[in-house]
Amino acid sequence: MHLLMRYLELKALGMQEIDFSHIPPVRLKNLARHAGVITVPKIARMSEDKRTAILVAYVKAYETIALDDALDVLDQLITGIAGNAKRIGQKNRLRTLKDLDKSALTLADVCTLILNEETQNDQLRDVIFTQITKERLQESIAIVQDLARPYDDKFHDELIEQYGRVCRFLPRLLNDITFKAAPAGETALSAFNYLAALGTSRKQTLDKPPMDIISAPWKRLIFDKDGRVTKRGYTLCFLDKLQDALRRRDIYVENSDRWGDPRAKLLQGANWQANRIQVCRSIGQPVQPEEAITNLTHQLDATYKQVAANFADNAAVRIDNSGKTPALTITNLDKLDEPPSLTRLSEQVTGLLPKVDLTELLLEIHAHTGFADEFQTP
Repeated sequence: MHLLMRYLELKALGMQEIDFSHIPPVRLKNLARHAGVITVPKIARMSEDKRTAILVAYVKAYETIALDDALDVLDQLITGIAGNAKRIGQKNRLRTLKDLDKSALTLADVCTLILNEETQNDQLRDVIFTQITKERLQESIAIVQDLARPYDDKFHDELIEQYGRVCRFLPRLLNDITFKAAPAGETALSAFNYLAALGTSRKQTLDKPPMDIISAPWKRLIFDKDGRVTKRGYTLCFLDKLQDALRRRDIYVENSDRWGDPRAKLLQGANWQANRIQVCRSIGQPVQPEEAITNLTHQLDATYKQVAANFADNAAVRIDNSGKTPALTITNLDKLDEPPSLTRLSEQVTGLLPKVDLTELLLEIHAHTGFADEFQTP
């Protein structure tokens, strides 16, 4: 929350209204870094134009840094919530394994009787209920259904219990950060806009929310017994999809360096046309995109045919059909020993590294990052 407030304070200075496109980003960052390490009296003795330029660069650069830090914390919060839910789920599962084993063994005994060829069909129920009462069998079935987890379960039940932590930062997330989306992130962005439009509503069920973000494992936790969408389950599902989309940059935040749109850093328009041939040659790609796509298509087709032809004779690869969906299982590769040349190279590189005092190292890092400014004296 503190990082987000710092970003909002810097954002309120209105740097977004100034066009910095004609200034090289490296130059802007160097000015901001310089402003962060020199003293206030030195800045005060500068000429007015220089003083204004260095302070504007400082605010602009550190607004971006504050936004990146706030989004980093958001990613860590979502990861922490999921990790805490996983730990709780694992503890609960360990406590219930004894009951699950007992019930599973009971059902296994029943299945053994069913598969016994000596037992006639008309006598089957009588034989089963003689050895295991109907009430005990029903109890075992109920326990297994309650404790057994589906193969694709990711401790969603325990995740729902973390909703209280989400409520602490979600309003700020929805109101103070503007997200945008690439085509692959439109689904998550529509859910974000829907939740943002709810505001401070205390409704526990949602009316016609975007449903495309709901995957199969989440359905039983999002819909109540009447088929209504619960706000708690839908919000947790949204955060899970939001984090995934952010990490793949399907959703991004403008003016962010680490969480921005990677396409914005590509050459475009006249700049791309002027440098297109040089860039393509430097990365070994043809100038025409159709030729590059054709080459990749032929390469993929040839590789697929080669793998398919060798699959039956490859003992390190097999298809596991034990689950609901087939899974590819690959045997771990043997570890390769490091050649003597690599060991010697590593020793030579280590020998070239200068020996510095810890204090000098900290001051050097502070000059680049300004981390020491975050410490406060009591």
